[in-house]
Amino acid sequence: MPRSQAIPRPNASGWGAPVSSEGLPVRIRSLTTVSLLAAAAVVLAGCSGGSAPEESPTGTPGDLCAAAAPSGAVSDSVTVEGEIGAPATATFSAPLEVVELERTVVTEGSGDAAAAGDYVAYALTAFDATSGQELAAAGYDAPLQPQQISPDNPLGQVLGCATPGSRVVAALPGDGGQNGAQVYVFDVLEVTPESQWCVAEEFSGNAPTVTFDETGAPAIGIPATEPPAEVQVQVLTEGDGETVQAGDAVEAHYTGVKWSDGSTFDSSWERGEPETFTTDGVVTGFQRALEEYTVGSVVLVAMPARCGYGEKASSQHQLAGEDLVFVVEILATEHAGQ
Repeated sequence: MPRSQAIPRPNASGWGAPVSSEGLPVRIRSLTTVSLLAAAAVVLAGCSGGSAPEESPTGTPGDLCAAAAPSGAVSDSVTVEGEIGAPATATFSAPLEVVELERTVVTEGSGDAAAAGDYVAYALTAFDATSGQELAAAGYDAPLQPQQISPDNPLGQVLGCATPGSRVVAALPGDGGQNGAQVYVFDVLEVTPESQWCVAEEFSGNAPTVTFDETGAPAIGIPATEPPAEVQVQVLTEGDGETVQAGDAVEAHYTGVKWSDGSTFDSSWERGEPETFTTDGVVTGFQRALEEYTVGSVVLVAMPARCGYGEKASSQHQLAGEDLVFVVEILATEHAGQ
């Protein structure tokens, strides 16, 4: 995979700085917030440049309950006011000395608890733990991109097995540098099971047109219609090889274009060689064009921004806010564990 070393991969082990990527449709599983200190979005989950993507999280609500950070004197000392789903007011005796991550559930929601692999829509208000000043509020008027939750990522450790309507206070230690300790108030707005997230359906209405040159490289034409609201797929050529399964390593050619203007933003055909990646290491919409399809197939897939690189309000990726179209040729697959 010649370009993988240049593409940031998720790393659920810590709180880090913003990292952008381009090209290959790698999944971004980062907890994204807005910080007025940086006047931009800050990615709290760290990223590394390793070539191996993290495995897709699966598990039960009990796994997340066990992974949740403990409450402590600092998080318990924060008094929160305001309605769920509206910016919160937090009162505490500043400065707070935050040594380790603490979290306190101040309001219990209802409904099904989050399980590992689910997608959580949330809003938050951030405060400086030293001064008590509010830093930012995000996700109330302009929704943040829902994030996939697991016991190993910061969002899972903060929210645990929360239910919709829950409010959680988190006290985060500083990084020893520019970023000091902070207090966050998280509102859990919605929990979507992984099986219901960005489910693919066959194209309805006008699909993009696809033509191929003598080398087999596709040219994609975008219709003069609104982009689909959900992931839509169409099999252009059905292969007769093995079926791609969840977590497989897949060798594929692909070309990706923006629905907004039809411009190509990435193409393995243009680079002259295919890419190899795992199905759980790419954005969800792209994943839907791989799993359950056979080697030798050529698949057209269109996806809204939330199933790609996220909305502009919640992602720093250069393709944030873009509805995307890919043509994918599945060349080979290796089943996970083989």
